[in-house]
Amino acid sequence: MKFGLFSMNMGVCSHPEVMTRVAQAAEAIGFDSLWVGEHVVLPAPRTPASPMDPQDPILDPVVALTFLAAQTRHILLGTGIIILPQRNPLVLAKELASLDVLSGGRLIFGIGVGYLEPEFRALGIPLEDRGKRADEYLAAMQAIWSEGQPSYHGRFVSFANVQAYPLPVQRPHPPIVVGGHTPASYRRAVEKANGWYGYNFDLDRTAEAITGLRRASGRYERPAELGTLEISVTPVRRVDHAMVEQYAALGVHKLILRPPHTLDGSGLEQFVMSVGSSLIERRT
Repeated sequence: MKFGLFSMNMGVCSHPEVMTRVAQAAEAIGFDSLWVGEHVVLPAPRTPASPMDPQDPILDPVVALTFLAAQTRHILLGTGIIILPQRNPLVLAKELASLDVLSGGRLIFGIGVGYLEPEFRALGIPLEDRGKRADEYLAAMQAIWSEGQPSYHGRFVSFANVQAYPLPVQRPHPPIVVGGHTPASYRRAVEKANGWYGYNFDLDRTAEAITGLRRASGRYERPAELGTLEISVTPVRRVDHAMVEQYAALGVHKLILRPPHTLDGSGLEQFVMSVGSSLIERRT
């Protein structure tokens, strides 16, 4: 089992000095990765579907990870997730390739399709076609990253006779992780991704998702070069050794831990160190 740390661009971690201390402590303790989330805008007033209050700070994920790349040396840097249908795919591909170069090849590209209708409406993106957009945008990004003469022609994005250098350090592109718990997400993970990510999943929900992924693997072809699908989960609550073993028994490879949102900077550092000493050291 590997361990990641979530919330690195939100709440108290939106302050650069706290981000730096927490990231460096996590790297020293032995965390595998640092993870950031995304919402460009939030409904105001808050709606039941929104995970955050509109005043809660959340930094742009690419900017935050670029900052964290400069403060660390080897820990991996993951987007968990970027809401892909809300982004221009070629602009995002340029940003992420730049991040992969500046970090020395440490990026994990986690994507999702989103779900907050007010956010989509504010950005001028129809909610109903977000899945199809995500599929096209991902294919277009892979083309610009990996093809000698990149081109892509789809309903939502089309280009040819262009180049975008530098290319990502990781070839043919950074590892892709798909978030979500729908049949379409499971299909996308099986066909296109190196990993799948479940956010805020207890053991029962994790078992259901893994069953869904196994069903999808029986229906859709997985390219051999993608290898084994890595399963990552952010648990609902703080885990102990017994829960780590239960997640591992289900087939989870990585737990991306979410600290309590009530912690201040010092409390967050203490959380990282206590988790490191109690969980990570025991697993290594």
